[in-house]
This record gives sequence, C-alpha cells and structure tokens, in this order.
Amino acid sequence: MKNCPRRSPLPRGERKRLALVFVGLFGLFAILIIQFYKIQVVESDKWRKIADSQHYTMIEEPARRGLFYPNTSLRNTQPEINCPFVIDVPKFHLFADPVSIPERHRKKIVDELIGFLGLNEIESIKLANQFEKKSRSRRLVLWIDQRKHEEILQWWSAFARQEKIARNALFFVQDWQRSYPYGKLLGQVLHTVRDDRDPKTKRGIPTGGLETVFDKILSGKNGKRRILRSPRHPLDVGTLIEAPEHGADIYLTIDHTLQAIAEEEIRKAVEKAGAKSGWAIMMDPYSGEILVLAQFPYFKPSLYRQYYHHPTLLDHTKVKAISDPYEPGSIMKPLTLACGLLANIELTKRNKPPLFSPNEKIATSPRTFPGRGKVLKDLTHHRFLNMYMGLQKSSNVYMATIVQRIIEQLGPEWYRSCLQDIFGFGKKAGIELPGESEGLVPRPGKTYANGALEWSSPTPYSLAMGHNLLATSFQMLRAYGILANGGYEVHPTLVRKIIKTSFEGEAIVLLDKPSEKHLNKKKRLVPQEVTQQVLRAMKFTTKPGGSANRADIFGYTEGGKTGTSEKVINGKYSKKDHISTFVGIAPISHPRFVLLIAIDEPEYKYIPGVGKNQLGGTCAAPAFREIGSRALQYLGVEPDDPYGYPVGDPRREGDKADWSREVKELLDLYKQWNG
Repeated sequence: MKNCPRRSPLPRGERKRLALVFVGLFGLFAILIIQFYKIQVVESDKWRKIADSQHYTMIEEPARRGLFYPNTSLRNTQPEINCPFVIDVPKFHLFADPVSIPERHRKKIVDELIGFLGLNEIESIKLANQFEKKSRSRRLVLWIDQRKHEEILQWWSAFARQEKIARNALFFVQDWQRSYPYGKLLGQVLHTVRDDRDPKTKRGIPTGGLETVFDKILSGKNGKRRILRSPRHPLDVGTLIEAPEHGADIYLTIDHTLQAIAEEEIRKAVEKAGAKSGWAIMMDPYSGEILVLAQFPYFKPSLYRQYYHHPTLLDHTKVKAISDPYEPGSIMKPLTLACGLLANIELTKRNKPPLFSPNEKIATSPRTFPGRGKVLKDLTHHRFLNMYMGLQKSSNVYMATIVQRIIEQLGPEWYRSCLQDIFGFGKKAGIELPGESEGLVPRPGKTYANGALEWSSPTPYSLAMGHNLLATSFQMLRAYGILANGGYEVHPTLVRKIIKTSFEGEAIVLLDKPSEKHLNKKKRLVPQEVTQQVLRAMKFTTKPGGSANRADIFGYTEGGKTGTSEKVINGKYSKKDHISTFVGIAPISHPRFVLLIAIDEPEYKYIPGVGKNQLGGTCAAPAFREIGSRALQYLGVEPDDPYGYPVGDPRREGDKADWSREVKELLDLYKQWNG
C-alpha cells in the first residue's frame, strides 16, 4: 500500500488571512442577525407603522351627537311620542391623498370638483392648493350633502379606474350635522354646534345653551376606521378598528306645542308694545319642570354665524330670564305680604302679638319712612286699605308699612333671611343653562366697592316694593312656585331623563328624575295658611278693581301680580325705559302652572281708552291671559270658573262667576273706608 502524499501546511500568513475572513464573515453575519432582531423584534412597531403609513390611512369614525326630545306626556289623552327638537343629518367631508394623485391629473380633478360643488374663485384657489401639499390626507370640502356625495363618487370611480389612480386617493368621511325640524323653536335654550371641529378633540364646538352644559354627555366618542390605499379598493371602504360611542339623548321638560304657543304670543306682545324684547316662562309649581321658555326676538340655531357676527343680534342668543337680573318692582309685593304673615307666626312663637291682621284697617296716606327723604305715595290716593286691597291696588305705602313693622319687631337680618333663605333671592335657581346670575340682595353691614353701605335705613322699604334688589325671572318664578304649591321648596329644571344607546342598540339610563310632585318628600318653607292668604289676595288683582284685570283667563280661576320698574340707563333711573312683568298662577284653585311674562322696554306712550303702554298690566298681563288660556285648553284642564266670561259672552253669569261676591264685598268696604 502506497502512502498518500502529505499536503504541505498553509503558510502562516495565509492561515491568518483565512482566520480574518472567517471572523469578518461571522461578524458581518452577527451584525445582520442583530440588525434583523432589532428591526423585527425591538423596533417592529416603528417599522410596522412606517409600512402601514405607506399603505393605510387612519380616519375618525364620527359619533352621532345626542338629540333633544320634548315632553309629549303632558296631555293625558295621548301617548308619549318621540319627535326631537333637533336631528342629526348625515353629511360628508371630502378628503384627498395628494401623494397618490399624479401631478398631470390634478387640474382635471380640481376642475371637476369645482363644477360639482359650485365653488367661488377664492374657494377654488384654496381647493387647488390642497393638492400641492405633500400629505396623505388633506381636507378639501366640508358638509357635502347626500346627493352631491353620490354624484362625485360616481364620477370619481370611473375616472380613477380609467386613469389607474388609487380609488381612495379621494375619499369621504361621514359626519353628522345639526338640523332643526321646528326651525327657531326653543333656539336660545338649545343653541347649536359650530360647523368646524375642535382641532384637538375633533369634537363639535357648542355655541351655548344646553349644547354647552351637556356637551360631554351629548358628544359621545369618535371611533377609528383604517383605509387601505389601493387602486382596487373603493372609497369609504375600510376596517372599523374602534366603534364610535354615540352621544346620549336628553329628554326635556318642555312641551313643543306649548312652546310654539308661547313663542307666538310673546312675539305678538312685544310687537304690540313696541318693545325691545320679551320672554315667557311656564313652570309646574310642584315638580319644578319648565314647560315653556320662550323669548322674542328669536335665535335661529341654523343661522348662528349671522348672530355671532352682528353686535345687535348677539344679544338675542342668550336666555335673558337667567342672565339679566333686574329690579322686579311690584311683583315683589305678594312676597312682602308672605314675609309679613311669616313674621306674625315668628312673633307668636316668641309670645308677642302679631304685626298685623289681613283684615286690619291700615292708614295708607302719603307719608315718610325712616331714612327716606321723599314722601312715599301711591299712584292713586288711598286713605285706608287692608291686605287684600293693598295688593289689589298695588299700594307702596301699605307694603312699606308692613315692612316697617317687621324691621321694628324682628330686625333687618330676619327680613333679609326671609327673602334669601325662604324665597331664594340672591341664590341661583340652578337651572341647567350657562350664564345664570345669582342676582343681589343687600346685606346689612356690608359695603359696595365704592364704600357705600348695601343696606341703609331706607333699604327695607325699597325692598318691599321690589326695588334696591336684583332678581332674575327664574328666581321670581321659583318664589311664586312656593306660593302656588302650598309652601314647599321647588327646583326649576329643564331635564327629565338622559338615555344613552350603545353601539349594539342597548338603552342605558344615565339620569331619570323621579317625579317631585309628591310634596311630602319636600322641605316645607312656608306654612300653608300663609300661602292660602297670599293666593287669596292675588285673586283680587285680576278681577274688576285690580291692577291686572287684562290677565283674567276666561273660564278659569287665576291670581297674579303686575310689576313695572324703571331701568338704570347710564347709572340713572330712566323715566321712559322700563321692564314690565306679570307673574300669575292658574287655575288658582288647583295650580297647573306658574307663568311669568316680561316685556323689556315697551314703548313709553299713553293709549287712549287703555292707559299707559309701559305698565305691566297693559303690555304683559294680556300675554299671560292668551298663553294661559291656550295652554289650559291644550292640557285638557277643565274650566273651574264656567261662568267667568266677559260681558256679551253667552256663557257669562256674573252672579255665579268665581270671586264675584268677594270682589263686590271688597269694593263696598273700600268705598266705606275711602269715601
């Protein structure tokens, strides 16, 4: 066997080079492995996002904003139905992916879109500029309706196929736009949502009203949809990554028919009086539910831009019943009487004689009161009055006399506490609207910014007549509600319930206010014997001899009080600018509602055969009668004064009409005392 030849060993230098090559290759391979691990594992999310951004785009899937529903359950004769004050109409926003559109096709696309959308020159230039942006998503046009959406989609599908452009290089995003089936109805209360979106949250921006207060509940939460960029994939097709959460629906206390009645009548009253504006609020005195909140001039939510770009129209966007406190004037007088009767009860607890009796004969000739430099007098001279005459004739002297006795016996702090802690003046009514004022009740010992005392010697006598304090219409309504319901606390509210519907269609109740008509669950603020006496006095004001006979609702019982107060213009009381009010309750035998009418700056003039136009009994009281009469008939309330109709009406029987005997007796007594 022959021996195999032995190979000569590699030179040492060659072996070294081979080793270096091996180490180099191994190192390079290791680097590749490490880099591969880094890309595939450590930085996988980063590179996946980069890859996805080249093939996919993520868009918002808008949530539908919650709706507002009226209270259609007030009439017992019909079932509750759903007929929203506002609806959301599906609209479309047009977007472009300029990177996916070859430059040679852009002008053609722009020209076609301009033709479809009818854009003006400035809008056309802005549209063309969007196609020059290096972006994968540019917003072109907002709020395209269904018809235009279909027209553009039909053209684009054919054009993109022919030119081999990614079909979703133009794509639509569906959105919801507020629409108002009832037009301007309840405009100031509802408000609207701006067409543009918050750049951070992508949610609608409310302009005010309930839209602002309940924005978070109404908004819901937008979802997410991923769209694949490909010539084969059509517009609007993608994967729903996150389903939107639609906003909750809010069921209001306001009846749409009653609201329409009130808006019609308050417009008539404002125009007839030649006034600046006016409003009407109707409340159930037991539950606090607001049945009507009407204001004229109107605010039309769909035209919100016109209002916010015009200083004069801007004033019509707010709810003046909560934002504009004023000196209430004589509508304060029933509450002054209530304070006097409460003082009687307090003194009895202290084993002291009462301040006065409702039937007491009190001197009411013009006279001075502590701290007042001027003699206080009434519009018509009266020598003597009792409580019922005092309210019927709206006597300043009578009210000041009662308050003088309160101050002398119980002090100013007790009187102020009665106004604030019982009737709620100086405290917000808590209605679900923005911009509510708390008003102002002077405080003994406190000073204004200029150093003057809030409460001085003449202050209580001014308060007795509704001056030297500021109150909102809602505060007055709440105070009268306490009288109407027998003395229990009442909280005005606009909302009955809030219901959210899940993406799967499940109804989720977020709020369901129980009926607060059961008075035994409420705090009593005023004894019933006090409210009964005040309501009895209020009945005389709408009957012959009263200051508000134009508020008489034929066929029903009612009671109320007029007020006419001078407005402060440039720091001084104006003799020609007034705010005139009537607050009434009907039917007063079993109150269905409290209704406040306010007429702001009625024309200062005298109407032959009628009287001064600016008085509450002239311009506000008739609106109470018209709204009250139509509301009671709509609600199906049976007349409780079937003979109480005007002269000439065949239904009238004067001797049988409610309060006819009491009115005659009071008139005879008045003549006896005043000759």
